[in-house]
Amino acid sequence: MGTQSNYAGIDVSQATLDIAEHTTGRQWSFSNDDTGITAAVAALLDLKPALVVLEATGGIEVPVVTEMVAAKLPVVVVNPRQIRDFARATGRLAKTDALDAQVIAHFAAAVQPELRPLPNAQEQELSAVLARRRQLQEMLTMEKNRVRVARRPVRDRIETHVEWLNKELASTKHDLEHCVRESPVWREKDDLLRSCKGIGPATSCVLIGDLPELGGLNRKQISALVGVAPLNRDSGTLRGKRTIWGGRAHVRTALYMATLAAIRYNFPIRSFYQRLVAAGKPKKVAIVACMRKLLTTLNVMLRNHVRWTCPIPQITGPCS
Repeated sequence: MGTQSNYAGIDVSQATLDIAEHTTGRQWSFSNDDTGITAAVAALLDLKPALVVLEATGGIEVPVVTEMVAAKLPVVVVNPRQIRDFARATGRLAKTDALDAQVIAHFAAAVQPELRPLPNAQEQELSAVLARRRQLQEMLTMEKNRVRVARRPVRDRIETHVEWLNKELASTKHDLEHCVRESPVWREKDDLLRSCKGIGPATSCVLIGDLPELGGLNRKQISALVGVAPLNRDSGTLRGKRTIWGGRAHVRTALYMATLAAIRYNFPIRSFYQRLVAAGKPKKVAIVACMRKLLTTLNVMLRNHVRWTCPIPQITGPCS
């Protein structure tokens, strides 16, 4: 029925799965439940697409993606921002579920994003715990800010909630450690990562769960994936400032905090930072450069299965 030139896009919502095929413009709509997912997968198997593309939708897409992977369909989950930018570039400003599916199918045919291994059940579990940890941290920050200005009756209730959030956060930390201990591969990665000064258990879990590509890409690819690679902003004779943009924000945040610790206690990173500042680089630029250097160092460590070593005596004082 189909050919290898077929490209399909799926717009996933809470209630429905809207599927569009780029070549002929055919469309289908199925309910987003077990019955609808089974029917959608059957329709895609009949279509024999070269590629199926979906947007990441905060986890709503996981059941249908899991079934498509089990059916050996070539599926890619992409950042919604890419689809929005593509829609604007092609003049598709109207928005419905059916139109969104057409745009995604067009994106699949035009861009043909690279197939990457999708996370297995164990990786999805770790990612879910990491996401919950971030949510708890955000709620804890908001509640602590509120308690400063709250009046007595409300303040007591907020303080009770803060206490509960702290307990949940501690429980989540235990869950993360349990997930890592359960996997021999993750235990090895955790041991290698935490041998590098600046990388603690929380950062290690983020790198393992949210950056599984670490150790499998070259330095330019891993830097671009995280979003610490400087991007050109040139036009004609104008030479704009190089800036970082995009990438995985959660990983970048964890890497930033680890880099601040590394600047204090990791001699190669500290020396690199001091050289950049001494050469006149703004401190923020120097920190981003150190983030990139730390990330590429960790990438090589995992790729070659070697622990971090440094011949320089341990630093115990802060960077001046």
